[in-house]
Amino acid sequence: MGYGLGRRRVVAAAALAAMLALGLGGSGAAAPKGVADPKVSSIVPADPASLGFDPAKLDVATQGLKADVAAGKLAGAYLLIGRHGKVAYQQGFGVQGPGQTAVPTDKTIFRVFSMTKPIVTVTAMTLVEEGKLDLDAPVSKYLPEYANLVVWQPDGTTRPATRPMLVRNLMSHTSGLIYGFIQPTTPLAKAWDAGGENREDVKLRDYARIVAKLPLRTEPGTAWYYGRSIDILGAVVEVVSGKTLDVAVKERVTGPLGMTDTGFWQPASAKGRFAEPLAASNLPGIGNPYYDYAKKPVLFSGGGGISSTAEDYLRFALMLQNNGEYKGVRILKPESVAKMRQDQTTPAIRQAGLFFPGAGMGFGLGGSVVIDDKLARPGNGTYSWWGIAGTEFWVDPKNDLFMVFMIQNRERAMEYQRKNRQWIYDALLKP
Repeated sequence: MGYGLGRRRVVAAAALAAMLALGLGGSGAAAPKGVADPKVSSIVPADPASLGFDPAKLDVATQGLKADVAAGKLAGAYLLIGRHGKVAYQQGFGVQGPGQTAVPTDKTIFRVFSMTKPIVTVTAMTLVEEGKLDLDAPVSKYLPEYANLVVWQPDGTTRPATRPMLVRNLMSHTSGLIYGFIQPTTPLAKAWDAGGENREDVKLRDYARIVAKLPLRTEPGTAWYYGRSIDILGAVVEVVSGKTLDVAVKERVTGPLGMTDTGFWQPASAKGRFAEPLAASNLPGIGNPYYDYAKKPVLFSGGGGISSTAEDYLRFALMLQNNGEYKGVRILKPESVAKMRQDQTTPAIRQAGLFFPGAGMGFGLGGSVVIDDKLARPGNGTYSWWGIAGTEFWVDPKNDLFMVFMIQNRERAMEYQRKNRQWIYDALLKP
């Protein structure tokens, strides 16, 4: 069974390569079998009322975003909402960036930062399905330098870890790895910075070796802490697939889905579609996170290196919503998507961590999951994640609802997470 699935992926990848080599993105050429046609939009408009939304209440979102743009809170934004595979609401606001006149559209390219994480996790899950990667294997099986990890102590010393870091721990942010910028003044964050956490001048496999030398915040599997886990998962993908992360992602996920505007860098010819923030926004130890879209990076960041469009990312979201399949192209088996939606945390793990998504939430493989919709607006099982510049997506299987939101404004990311939930679920009349 694994061989058959792998063979289909090889065929799909070969078809994709042939399409790209022949320039079949242009007019008049049909996409090959096994690859979703990039010319057929993922956006299928429908009447909001027919999908169970109150148009007047959706207009609250319209007026709110218009007001925020007029008040100078945002350069621009794009919001897309849908149910049952169809789009009830899609609208751009403001402009793509300072000095621009173009209004954001479904083809505007945004840095999605941590929305890279679910894409890389799905890439890894394709390898799990093929039997090449084991969720419960130690990371050291694939990256030997992770066999002798150490854990940071309150007095600034370290001790050997007593538990192995598992692949599952990387996908669920229970690995003990951190992001130094979350608590930049702590001794641990400073040690990580001095040890090379923020280097971008090395390839991913070498970066994984650097991180392996840094002390863990906690024993693997004992606390949730947002960090470099999916970057290291990306290195695992490279080793297991034998491909660089950009190629593995394209061959296994974005290529078959027809996500032609999604990648770790963009062609200079797409510059007219690049979204930009109102102003630069520095992060401790990192500096301005708004990288040059058109510059090919040395380090392919599995945790935050991808840029995409709303139309492209909707393809990915609809694939998850449809249990691993988009327009006849199957990326994952339904049971694999179900695993991604299973909470990997416990109350103790959540309480021992920091930066956890919030009340009623758990964390699955590569994204958050709603585990109690009495405390969280989206329905139970909703799979979601967001990027530091304020981009966000979710797929709600209980209500068969999906959304994609795009901005480039780090300071207001959390604000719009709250607003979008209120706007959307207040407008949903027929759950």
